[in-house]
Amino acid sequence: MKTVLISGGGIAGPAVAFWLRRFGFAPTVVEIAPGPRPGGQTVDLRGVSRVVAERMGLMPAVAERQLHERGLAYVRADGRQSAAMPAELLDGAGPVAEIEILRGDLAGILADATHEVEYLYGDSVTELTQDSSGVDVTFASGTRRRFDLVLGADGVHSRVRRLAFGPEEEFVHHLGGYTSYFTVEAPEDLKHWMKLYTAPGGRWVGLRPDRDPRFAKALLSFRSPVLRYDRRDVEAQKQQVRSRFEGLGWHAPHILNLLAAADDFYLDSTSRVVVPEWSRGRIALVGDAGYCGSPMAGHGTALSLVGAYVLAGELAAADGDHARAFPAYQRRMRAYVEQRMELPPGGIKMAMPMSRFGIAYRDLVLRVMTSRLMAGTLAKAAIAKPDAIDLPDYSVQRGDPLRVAAEEAE
Repeated sequence: MKTVLISGGGIAGPAVAFWLRRFGFAPTVVEIAPGPRPGGQTVDLRGVSRVVAERMGLMPAVAERQLHERGLAYVRADGRQSAAMPAELLDGAGPVAEIEILRGDLAGILADATHEVEYLYGDSVTELTQDSSGVDVTFASGTRRRFDLVLGADGVHSRVRRLAFGPEEEFVHHLGGYTSYFTVEAPEDLKHWMKLYTAPGGRWVGLRPDRDPRFAKALLSFRSPVLRYDRRDVEAQKQQVRSRFEGLGWHAPHILNLLAAADDFYLDSTSRVVVPEWSRGRIALVGDAGYCGSPMAGHGTALSLVGAYVLAGELAAADGDHARAFPAYQRRMRAYVEQRMELPPGGIKMAMPMSRFGIAYRDLVLRVMTSRLMAGTLAKAAIAKPDAIDLPDYSVQRGDPLRVAAEEAE
């Protein structure tokens, strides 16, 4: 039974562990956090990513935790609505899909689905040395182990990619902004709408519904060149955010008052990850570590789930031969990745204008595009391109000891 180390316990890591376990491999997941990470932004399941979730047998658990968002509304400083995109406007192909779930909830579902997989929480990879028969791995804890294969599922700032492929600067391209997420007490009844207030200077103050209506997920985004900060120093990161949003209107004061106490605070750059070749010998990348269009593209969860399925499936189809499986995985995923990494028209400049005029112009464009006259045309354009991938039904006839509940769920 081939052993596979997976670095990263978010979405892609547990997903690929699920399928590897199902296909008869022995996966181990190492995650620097002390356990599954709560909170995070809302993510969606649509198209082939929903098909993968169905094949995993996750949909009943997703249905229990799913959010029912009505759409995205842009508001002014006084709270009045300036433009809106109802979920049904684009038949679920817009920024709010039919199935929305908090990232932390989906991560928890995946952790539960892989409870028989070995997890190493509170640890990380510090050194990788591969040869013709395996990979020697050194962990931050001082432990050393040998695996047949290593997969980097550790996000935009992947350690596996840095150790095996090269420095981050070669693959991560800053798109000019940063976003923070954290949970707050809801300052108003959102009535199942995601709301965004855009302030001059390229700043977003957003709120998304939580499963518990007493709370909401705050989003504070701002345009900025690359910032240098310690990713482990959360208090310094909070101060970076606070300094950019003090004095703004709408619910900014309420959100900032709760920032200090937020225990699920997260800050990261709006970045695009492009890695020409997703494997080096016995080491491969999956999800954001290898291909990420940034939160603006909005398909990170889909790429993680589909990439995990295809990577594990190709390894199973090749009977564990990585030399055949890794290139096959990239060939099958390439068109889909390129499709889902496309940024919306205008990119960050259109989404987060710097001036009051730019904000007013963007809202006017949205009102015109979502009007009754244009809504049908917009919906057709949004759903015109199907997912650019033929999703195989990989065989599981490899003596998998679990025969997993997911197979029965199908």
